[in-house]
Amino acid sequence: MWTSGRMRNAKNLLGLGVSLYLWGLMDLTTTVLSGSARPLTEGPEDNLSDKLHQRMKRSWVWNQFFVLEEYTGTDPLYVGKLHSDMDRGDGSIKYILSGEGAGIVFTIDDTTGDIHAIQRLDREERSQYTLRAQALDRRTGRPMEPESEFIIKIQDINDNEPKFLDGPYVASVPEMSPVGTSVIQVTATDADDPTYGNSARVVYSILQGQPYFSVDSRTGLIRTALMNMDREAKEYYEVIIQAKDMGGQLGGLAGTTTVNITLSDVNDNPPRFPQKHYQMSVLESAPVSSTVGRVVAKDLDEGINAEMKYSLVDGDGLDVFDINTDPNYQVGIITVRKPLSFESKKSYTLKVEGANPHLEMRFLNLGPFRDTTTVHISVEDVDEPPVFEPSFYFVEVPEDVEIGTTIQIISAKDPDVTNNSIRYSIDRSSDPGRFFYVDITSGALMTARPLDREDVSWHNITVLAMELNNPSQVGSVSVTVKVLDVNDNAPEFARFYESFVCENAKAGQLIQTVSAIDRDDPQDGQHFYYSLAPEAANNPNFTLRDNQDNTAWILTRRSGFRQHEQNTFYLPILISDNGRPVLSSTGTLTVHVCSCDDDGMVMSCNAEAYVLPVSLSRGALIAILACIFVLLVLVLLILSMRRQRKQPYIIDEEENIHENIVRYDDEGGGEEDTEAFDIAAMWNPREAQLVLKNRQDMLPEIESLSRYVPQACVMDNNVHNYVLAKLYEADMDLWAPPFDSLQTYMFEGNGSVAESLSSLQSVTTDSDQSYDYLTDWGPRFKKLAEMYGATDSSGALW
Repeated sequence: MWTSGRMRNAKNLLGLGVSLYLWGLMDLTTTVLSGSARPLTEGPEDNLSDKLHQRMKRSWVWNQFFVLEEYTGTDPLYVGKLHSDMDRGDGSIKYILSGEGAGIVFTIDDTTGDIHAIQRLDREERSQYTLRAQALDRRTGRPMEPESEFIIKIQDINDNEPKFLDGPYVASVPEMSPVGTSVIQVTATDADDPTYGNSARVVYSILQGQPYFSVDSRTGLIRTALMNMDREAKEYYEVIIQAKDMGGQLGGLAGTTTVNITLSDVNDNPPRFPQKHYQMSVLESAPVSSTVGRVVAKDLDEGINAEMKYSLVDGDGLDVFDINTDPNYQVGIITVRKPLSFESKKSYTLKVEGANPHLEMRFLNLGPFRDTTTVHISVEDVDEPPVFEPSFYFVEVPEDVEIGTTIQIISAKDPDVTNNSIRYSIDRSSDPGRFFYVDITSGALMTARPLDREDVSWHNITVLAMELNNPSQVGSVSVTVKVLDVNDNAPEFARFYESFVCENAKAGQLIQTVSAIDRDDPQDGQHFYYSLAPEAANNPNFTLRDNQDNTAWILTRRSGFRQHEQNTFYLPILISDNGRPVLSSTGTLTVHVCSCDDDGMVMSCNAEAYVLPVSLSRGALIAILACIFVLLVLVLLILSMRRQRKQPYIIDEEENIHENIVRYDDEGGGEEDTEAFDIAAMWNPREAQLVLKNRQDMLPEIESLSRYVPQACVMDNNVHNYVLAKLYEADMDLWAPPFDSLQTYMFEGNGSVAESLSSLQSVTTDSDQSYDYLTDWGPRFKKLAEMYGATDSSGALW
């Protein structure tokens, strides 16, 4: 049987402090259980049953060896010895070792059975090895003993210091925390065997961080050790913790870690304004919500504890100004709440309060957590645009209002102290049709063109007011003009009516129902009255019945209509409305006589009168169109020849002497007038009189002025109405030249009492010129005679 060499070395191992397990020789009764054991000696099979029931003597019972780690000697480390009872010491037994580390970490002497460790062992890498041993007959190789398994355990020594695997640590604790407040727990790990000695028993201590913090030696829990630690005084702390094994005894190994502790903020500091008085200014033209200025209250805290809420608590501008809190910078922004006016109030005083919205009850004794400051705001004067009163105008005007009628007085004033004069005008983009005109000084809004509700029923115009001394200051106001309806449109048929009557129609038969429309929109609604026109009042063929629902029936008055007698009837119908004044129009109903069957279905209505004959061929149609085309060409040719005849003769270039001075009796009507001036008149002055005789639009305008100007307008001296009426007349006349002034004189010299007014024939000096002849020219030149005529000492003209 196997024996262990450990028994012989027990004293040596005990001297090294290693616990040994000794195995003694024991007498055991071998029991065969499913082949779990086998006899130590083998004999003939016939004696096997008897030997199994015999009591056998056993050697040492062994199953494990022990060896120290970290052996630093030069020789292999002796582990133990394997020995079989059958080994007689003659070398006939060969020992074999197999399993974990066999041949690499552990070797065995195959003759003596001594086991040695040939490599350095580390329990922290591997704590035990499982191997198998067997004794063989060296000559035959037959197993002398069954293969046995044993364990080699590595015994620990204190060769590992404690380590903080999670370090360095970061922690925080609220400032002003009481003594003993937990901060963080640190843990050190020792790789040595905790079941063997004190190698893995760790004790904690603090090397740096006193007197602010302390650490529990057993658990590693860090606590505050000083009261009233203020973040605003010192915020960051670096604490060094040591962990030492062997229970902290001398010779133990130690490891350290760093704990960075930050004092978190609490609301223990009230806000304070660095200034007790602020001076600000704002332009009176500042728009609503514009910024006036900023105030800030300082708070030593941070984050949510430094949040601020500003409010206006007192002052004479609570309804004019407002204050908001900027959440990013914790400042109070004063803004304009209502429009300002330097003329109404020049300065304001506000009392602003800044307070912490988040308070902690245990620090209320350090308060109050609010502060106030005074803000003086000065309003600065600016040149403001004119202001209209009211700010919107609504005008109702009938559509038949006369041109030049004042429909509304628009009023604006300069809000500044200077109170500059105002000039009014209309924004032409709001009145592209130029229906209205505003007096430049009085602001009287007048009509400039006839109004028609049926064309434009609403006008939205913008009136501008400009300061006379500062044209850049312009105010505006919206004027809505509603054009009221008057009865100025007569009713008319809704469509063209064309009907038929059968030759076999009877008297009183309905042949057409007519209706009318009216562009007007009376307040009482539209109602039309129908009757036959006076010239058809006694029509023997048809009669009319008014249905009193804005429709009328046309009925036959007789029977016996014949196409060959008369195939078409034209019936004039008078349509009247219910307006004031009553307007009416006459519409014509065309009635064709047709041949019908017994059921009243039309068979023929003399279609030859309306369409081309069916027998007309395509060639005939082409011939007719060709004739029409030839006639058009001839007409255009004749017109072209007549136009060429009217052109005056142009002299040759050799006779065209531009240095000649030519007197002409015609003036142009502006650069857009292409008919008022003919260059041929300069080259051939004799033809000028013929050209003037043919010009109908170049007659002296002074006659038309006296003819078209109403006498009432002249008597009232209403210049605006007169000018507007003439302006409208000129706008409506598409053929009149665009004269640069109201009156154009187109004749000079011939036919005038004063003869030629040209300066070309005048003398060179004023001293040689005599103006005595002005007195002979009549009353028209009286003013010139007074200005240039010679007078005697008594003041009489001579």
